[in-house]
Amino acid sequence: MRRITACTYDCPDACSLVLERMADGRSRLLGNPDSPFTRGVMCAKTRRQIRRLQSPSRVVTPRLKTRSGWQEIGWEAALDLCAEKIRRLRGEPTAILHIHSDGAKGVLKEAVGLFFARLGASRIRGSLCDAAGFIAGVEDFGSRENNDIEDLGHAAAIVNWGRDVSRSSIHTAALVHAARRRGARVLTISPGGDGNDPFCDRRIRIRPGTDRFLAAAIIQRLIKAGCYADAAAARARQPEKFFELIRGRSTEELLGACEVTAADADDLFQFYATLKPLATLIGAGLQRYRYGGENVRFINALALLSANVGRSGGGVYFHLHSYRNLALGWIRGDGHKGRRAFHIATIGRDILAARDPEIRMIWVNGANIVNQAPGTPETVRAFERVEFKVVVDAFMNDTAERADLVLPCTLMLEQEDVVGSFLHEYVQYAAAVIDPPAEARSDWWIMTELGRRLDPPVLLPTADECLRVALASPHLDTSLEDLKARGFVRSKRPRIAYQGLRFDHGDGNYRFPGQLHDEAPAPEGYPLRLLTLIRRWAIHSQILPEDQRSAPAVWISPDCPMRAAIGASASADLVSPSGRLPVNVRLMPGLHAGTVVYRRGDWMSRGGGANQLIAAGLTDLGGGAPFYAQYVRLEKRTS
Repeated sequence: MRRITACTYDCPDACSLVLERMADGRSRLLGNPDSPFTRGVMCAKTRRQIRRLQSPSRVVTPRLKTRSGWQEIGWEAALDLCAEKIRRLRGEPTAILHIHSDGAKGVLKEAVGLFFARLGASRIRGSLCDAAGFIAGVEDFGSRENNDIEDLGHAAAIVNWGRDVSRSSIHTAALVHAARRRGARVLTISPGGDGNDPFCDRRIRIRPGTDRFLAAAIIQRLIKAGCYADAAAARARQPEKFFELIRGRSTEELLGACEVTAADADDLFQFYATLKPLATLIGAGLQRYRYGGENVRFINALALLSANVGRSGGGVYFHLHSYRNLALGWIRGDGHKGRRAFHIATIGRDILAARDPEIRMIWVNGANIVNQAPGTPETVRAFERVEFKVVVDAFMNDTAERADLVLPCTLMLEQEDVVGSFLHEYVQYAAAVIDPPAEARSDWWIMTELGRRLDPPVLLPTADECLRVALASPHLDTSLEDLKARGFVRSKRPRIAYQGLRFDHGDGNYRFPGQLHDEAPAPEGYPLRLLTLIRRWAIHSQILPEDQRSAPAVWISPDCPMRAAIGASASADLVSPSGRLPVNVRLMPGLHAGTVVYRRGDWMSRGGGANQLIAAGLTDLGGGAPFYAQYVRLEKRTS
């Protein structure tokens, strides 16, 4: 038997999948060869999904925390308890906080938000992922659009600003590789720590967090050489004011700030000035700094002024909105903007500071928030203070361990949904193709059953209604029946973004950034910038507990200034003002000397948890999390 479904991981590729039932009863998951985007290829993360479903560590029955430990209870008792807690707070609904993220994507996952909107509960805002870069695009272009990702095949050159294509998107990697085979030149800019070497011809190593200075230096060269695009500048508001900002710094000052040599800068200038069309890839990492939005805005400006926006083979690629091709405005409910909101990037601090009313109940779904948000110690204290916490999850991760009630959820392949992508233009039907454990339930089912227990009830549309309304989008031409039959459909959006230099601000003009902020030096005693980068084998903290058996590994440059302090030992403590963590130190040639790389997502309960060391804060735009603003040191372990 062969059934089509789709990946609902928080991954840009959003692959179309095929589940095959073999003669011996086992199941095999494959990339769908009939999908025009997936083309039979899927990543290592998805390949492990069936093992994840069958893990002996999986939570399959509701669990209630008691004085003597965790006790298994039935669904009736669990939902009655939740309903009773909500009833007590119904007159003061902002005392309830709904925390959610993209542990699994899909329309029915998002519909959970409608329950809490109708309840009037407090909500989260901002993002732990891509808010600064996303809003940077909105500030500049008036919206966040890309050329169709397959248009990379028309590029004469590609400049990759920090995207680890080997780990972040297997299909982007394939498109870049194909472009090189056709003759496109590829240049990567990063501090190191990525797997881009097989996908590029040239590499520039940069000081972490300073991409805006390098982009400004190249714009300065374009202006001085008189080879910037006059037509593009004419379609921007107040270009001369921006040019004055650029001229206000010397080339030496700009390159010194990002620690890039004049020779490297000249190579980058030649790319942007002479190779047309040129596509610009922007990684999520370079917007995870205090001025992450500004980093993206200066790169956008460089792409515009080098005449590479609004044309085939060019464009700027950052994350799209996953649900942009679906109609989901109804999920916000009435009065969305008037509801109390907490920044997810400072969630622990904000809960602790909340008054009138204090937070008395937390509901978490799709998020291992204790592990994934910066400022873990504050988040732990916040959870300890709140009276009742419900976590919907399939594993006892760092957040579930701090709950009062854990509700077991279905996972990808076990639940029906419709999903979009933040990379490509296909919307896909994710069919339920594997039976879940008997007691696991979907997020939509949980909220529907809970809502019926309230008086007055909080009723959600049926699952079928949610999916149909979501597909009633001006960007789609399909029905639910058609989507189920085909598995995927492409949106009707144009393949080239901002063609003719028509931007989505009210006046149709582009907006340049108005400031160029200096980068703060490393604080005394903490000389290394901590970069908590993605893993190849797992999405965020969705790592099986049985796969976490040793202390976290970190990587430093052979030229790291702290190498002597830890001696020849591979064991050390990674230390910040917030705490310390035992780690195993390894060397990575090519990494910036002032950097330490940590592959994020491991759990505190298994000896990991990098966000114990990272202070909570906000990026300059979008309410994002400046994870990479944290500095640390290494100390020799004494015991």
